[in-house]
Amino acid sequence: MENFIKLILAFVLGLLFVLLAMPKVIPFLHKMKFGQVEREEGLESHKKKGGTPTMGGVVFVIATVIGAFVANYSSLLDPHLILITIVLVGYSLIGFIDDALIVLKHHNEGLKAWQKFLLQAILAVICYYFLMNYIPEFTTVIKIPLIKAEIDLGWLYAVLVFIMFTGESNGVNLSDGLDGLATGLSMVAIAPYVIFAIMIKNYAVASYATAMIGALLGFMYFNYHPARIFMGDVGSLGLGGFLAILAILTKQELLLIIVGGVFLMETLSVIIQVVSFKTRGKRVFKMAPIHHHFEMLGWSEQQVTISFWFIGFICGIVAIVLGVL
Repeated sequence: MENFIKLILAFVLGLLFVLLAMPKVIPFLHKMKFGQVEREEGLESHKKKGGTPTMGGVVFVIATVIGAFVANYSSLLDPHLILITIVLVGYSLIGFIDDALIVLKHHNEGLKAWQKFLLQAILAVICYYFLMNYIPEFTTVIKIPLIKAEIDLGWLYAVLVFIMFTGESNGVNLSDGLDGLATGLSMVAIAPYVIFAIMIKNYAVASYATAMIGALLGFMYFNYHPARIFMGDVGSLGLGGFLAILAILTKQELLLIIVGGVFLMETLSVIIQVVSFKTRGKRVFKMAPIHHHFEMLGWSEQQVTISFWFIGFICGIVAIVLGVL
């Protein structure tokens, strides 16, 4: 019972912090002119979003950290808490720098791709070092869902960590293009890892996840269409790193592919579009990422968002079933 109270407390604290802080943060960001800069080649319907406050992810990241540590006040030096915080804050910081550069330059270009990639790689290395030296139960063995097989990757696990962090953080980042889309998808993607963490009796990890779900639920109130604030890269990159570390600590690494199925779909749509255009001079989609393709087919923003949430929900259910079997 005590452990489940911890989960609920983390959730409530994350939710309340965002709901109480955001009404003060939005006017502040307006005053500081920290507004969204829309791409010139973007959809015409999105141009009106220019100037909407961004970097709202700072609030739910802080709310999550506070909720997790208050709920785990008796074990603040738990290495799982520390590692998740390093990852969440670290990837959020990369996004913060990216957002800040965009705002300061008034142009939709922050960190260069190689700079962002390098910083993400450095954080992945730090994470792997921490796993090897400070997480007692850590192993380089990964589980193959459904067939219940296991493979010891050895040093190749470091490569997997790198792929998971860079892939997931960029996947969430690409999905953050419609009001509430990345927020809702992240909530349904994090939920299975609450269950997986409870299954291995790691309530520190589970409570960190519920704190984030609570914080995102509070953020959704301000982020759903028409959005009064966007999460920015500070939020999307942080969420991607957060999902990856949850998968690693619950030893459900491969299920991240299914849990983040929509994020993978968004990423692949961009890759396919770029490769097709550079090799054939033709576009496969009307616009990438793929959520914009459906908008250009005539779907409303809300229709695309809710449809993608539903797909994400199904992915989460499938992942839970595979993880429990």
